[in-house]
Amino acid sequence: MTFEELGLSKPILQALARRDYTTPTPIQAQAIPVVLEGRDVLGIAQTGTGKTAAFMLPSIDRLRASGNPTPRKSCRMLVLAPTRELAGQIATSAKEYGALSGLVVASIVGGTSVNKDRARMARGVDILVATPGRLVDLLDQRAMDLSSVETIVLDEADQMLDLGFIHALKKIVSLLPKQRQTLLFSATMPTSIRKLSEQYLRDPAQVSVAPAATTAERVDQYVCYVNQNEKQALLTIALRKGLATDEMDRVLVFTRTKHGADRVVKKLAQSNIEAAAIHGNKSQPQRERALDAFRRGQVRVLVATDIAARGIDISGVSHVFNFELPNVAEQYVHRIGRTARAGKSGVALAFCAPDERDYLRDIEKLTKVRLGEVPLPPSFNEEVKRIGTLSPGHSGDEAMSRNQPRRKPKAVVSAKPRGEGRGEGRRDNRGEGRNEHRGSGQGQGGGQRRRSRGGNGGGGNRRRATAQVN
Repeated sequence: MTFEELGLSKPILQALARRDYTTPTPIQAQAIPVVLEGRDVLGIAQTGTGKTAAFMLPSIDRLRASGNPTPRKSCRMLVLAPTRELAGQIATSAKEYGALSGLVVASIVGGTSVNKDRARMARGVDILVATPGRLVDLLDQRAMDLSSVETIVLDEADQMLDLGFIHALKKIVSLLPKQRQTLLFSATMPTSIRKLSEQYLRDPAQVSVAPAATTAERVDQYVCYVNQNEKQALLTIALRKGLATDEMDRVLVFTRTKHGADRVVKKLAQSNIEAAAIHGNKSQPQRERALDAFRRGQVRVLVATDIAARGIDISGVSHVFNFELPNVAEQYVHRIGRTARAGKSGVALAFCAPDERDYLRDIEKLTKVRLGEVPLPPSFNEEVKRIGTLSPGHSGDEAMSRNQPRRKPKAVVSAKPRGEGRGEGRRDNRGEGRNEHRGSGQGQGGGQRRRSRGGNGGGGNRRRATAQVN
């Protein structure tokens, strides 16, 4: 099947040709015709499968065909995303897809000038991509309204609920016209999202290319048992060998906390491994610089909190390390979805401390994938002593005996793939989960205005890999 056979207009097809896009992905092939019909859609697909184009291409065609004027202080299509990075990527894609359609596209997110956002919305736009917090801020300031919205998209809705945006969502939806098209897309389908779809969608068509919460088929998934305070040594060994031999291209390392991410970067620097951190405590310019350096390959290791799991679309990520397992199993799906994108392969390795065994069981239960076990590398004890993270009275051998694998190891740490908040704004006090009012930080729950604090069926096929860490 081709994009032309899906019924897309000539301007869209020409824009796709500019990017050498000829064949739609499964989620695009299913969703585009339904969206063109004007129906509400509930879309479920793994990360990296082209969900953005699945809703953006047909929506641009519908906006262009309707011929309605660009409304002042409003928009015709509203896309809500949980993070600044994801919102930026969606807006960039919208501009590229609609380059020949004459539509005005803008994004408003936390950590940027709210005055510039007010001026931009005064003129009005056709497509607006926003984080819920900043959008509610502008609505409260009467800088815009939603009376002209024809289509609303909730992208990664499960993440928005996890970050505590439900109150902002309810307010936004209450201000939308009753006659509208609603599109909800996500990689997972927890009970909360099912209830949300029943509340906001009218007789929706459900399109799904994989069972909810499945992990990418081309990702080889492994786990290594290690004490929490010995994880840095293990990561250092793996990165030193993988980067030196080019078995690793670009590497994402996930931690649960902002301060944990900064500590990992600092320790890696002490071992002459350059890395950058991205999390909610970083200003928007800092986050953009880190992502740009990672995308260009100037920095090959990016340490991130879950704020980046939904906002990084970089095809060269070969490995994902779960330095700390997420306490919400669905997040694991989105973390490892940063690799094996665009048809490529990847490796995901989880470091599991004794007190994280329950998290691991939850992940395996959710994804229906049993992670392959790998042993600690031969040089582990030396590295632990050199870095100095070993607890008094413990040794690497003791760590290994306490964390015996559940069955015979099948791979080693550097398995090689086959193939390749708060924001910075002074008045943005809702942002990515926590309030955005002076300062910066990562969100974990919804906030209240002007306060300074507040607040992822059958899985991927496990394949064998051959390599070792010395």
